[in-house]
Amino acid sequence: MRIAHFSDLHLLSLEGVGPFRFFNKRATGYANLRLKRGSIHRSEYVRVIAREITRQRADHVVISGDLTNLALEPEFELARRVIEEDLGLGPKDVSIVPGNHDLYTRGAEASQRFASYFAAYLVSDLPDLAVDMRVGRFPVVKLRGPAAIIGMSSAVPRLPFVAAGILGQKQLQALAKILAHDEVRTRTPVVALHHPAHNPRSRVKTMLEGLHDAALLWTTMQHLPAGMILHGHLHTRVQRVTSTPGGQIHHVGATSASLHHASADRMAGFNVYEIDDAGLVRGIEAHVLEANATSFRRGTVPTFVEGGSHS
Repeated sequence: MRIAHFSDLHLLSLEGVGPFRFFNKRATGYANLRLKRGSIHRSEYVRVIAREITRQRADHVVISGDLTNLALEPEFELARRVIEEDLGLGPKDVSIVPGNHDLYTRGAEASQRFASYFAAYLVSDLPDLAVDMRVGRFPVVKLRGPAAIIGMSSAVPRLPFVAAGILGQKQLQALAKILAHDEVRTRTPVVALHHPAHNPRSRVKTMLEGLHDAALLWTTMQHLPAGMILHGHLHTRVQRVTSTPGGQIHHVGATSASLHHASADRMAGFNVYEIDDAGLVRGIEAHVLEANATSFRRGTVPTFVEGGSHS
């Protein structure tokens, strides 16, 4: 089974948006876009990546959050259009989870904006084990061949300059029940969320940007003989392997699908993972968009080395 993974689309659309919509956290977000992000995030890259994934005929696609920039309706409409038209796969073959930018304001939370735009993609094969979250019912489970793709929400509306996430006790308890389910125990769990499950060493950075209950996620998964955790948020390709009593868990991040960057570890692209019929992870590969924005080159996903570097 081949799973394609891309993340952090950061699609921007302000069509029909009045100035009053910026009298909140969006004011600082919009300033950041104009001063920095607008020059490095390019929406056209996302369409090129979606079409390449379709061309390669992946069996399943995971999109790990931050589809939008400011959680505005035109941005959600644009993101859904890219998925439907450029990716061209049906909802059963695509798993989508929200990022902090998709729940950017209290209004986005109250209106259940993410869930309403991507309702067709949030249909779980184990609906009775989902719980109510700020952006819909999660975890969303899709049983596909040797894999059980489990989408989780770590998105929480925060104050300006805070992008941290949390899964919450209810969702983690639901995950434990899912992992014990007969249909999941015979498959390799592939857990998708926006925030990485490894936090920065700095407590301040963890409070501002990390996953506040990352340790509880690892506790829930530490008994697994095999598994994967897929994330975005860092805008860089990175992987590390964590040993468990019975095997190992691959923890892999995708870069931003719209990011233009000189570093190959950060330049826009997508990852591909191969899981064999026995449920073993046989391949982890990066597809990096070339500077011409029309072709890709294959490479490896850098491995995290303790001390903060990559190799």
